[in-house]
Amino acid sequence: MLSKSEQKSNLTVDKKARYFKQDKEGVAIMCKIMEDMRKEAELNKAQKIAVYLIKLGKLSLEEIAEATELSLDTVKELENESMQLA
Repeated sequence: MLSKSEQKSNLTVDKKARYFKQDKEGVAIMCKIMEDMRKEAELNKAQKIAVYLIKLGKLSLEEIAEATELSLDTVKELENESMQLA
């Protein structure tokens, strides 16, 4: 059996869940959050690949930027960071 505070907490969670699943504004907020998370994950993966390619030393920074769709400035920053950690 749930205590009164646990029941209130469950009602609050249920209300918020309904908002993000059923309310037009809540759904839009949730979609934006999911899209931002997807973009962040994509950027992280591209950066990891770039660092790997930099360490291999077989491609120019321009080629790495093109292959990963990162800016050349970003690739240069990643190169500097990876050199400091080495």
